[in-house]
Amino acid sequence: MIFLIRHASAGSRYDFDGDDADRPLDEGGSQEAQQISEALRTRPIKKIMSSRAVRCQQSIAPLARQLNLEIEIEPNLFEGSHDFATTLIKSFFSYPYDVVACSHGDVIPEILGDLIEEGLQIRGGRSCAESSIWVLSTSNEGQMSGSYFSSPLEFGRSVE
Repeated sequence: MIFLIRHASAGSRYDFDGDDADRPLDEGGSQEAQQISEALRTRPIKKIMSSRAVRCQQSIAPLARQLNLEIEIEPNLFEGSHDFATTLIKSFFSYPYDVVACSHGDVIPEILGDLIEEGLQIRGGRSCAESSIWVLSTSNEGQMSGSYFSSPLEFGRSVE
């Protein structure tokens, strides 16, 4: 299973002085990062990957700490790199464990669009809110499916 997460709230890029890749989570985003950790902490996750953006890394840092895993920085999850990101995400379908990938609001919809063209079946909404979680999986027959959760709290309620 793949948990494709959009980074948590990080304020406005226009209000941040400095390189946008260095923009951290805001107070609400820090709370959302804790919620992501709580929502996913019982999953058999063995790999956590992130865009190089600080806000992505901070979004999944509590989960990585809880699972005692290192966050692997993946350039193909950064803004504007959706072609390579799709290939990366597709490679995770063959992993025998769950994977977390944290990316951006421009990359995730493009990945999903590519996967829909290849047969991904969507259940639920079709959005990409901050701290949202897309759960992607394949059946034994190779059919890809995806479910959208607008927040870690919504995801947590769905597995209770």
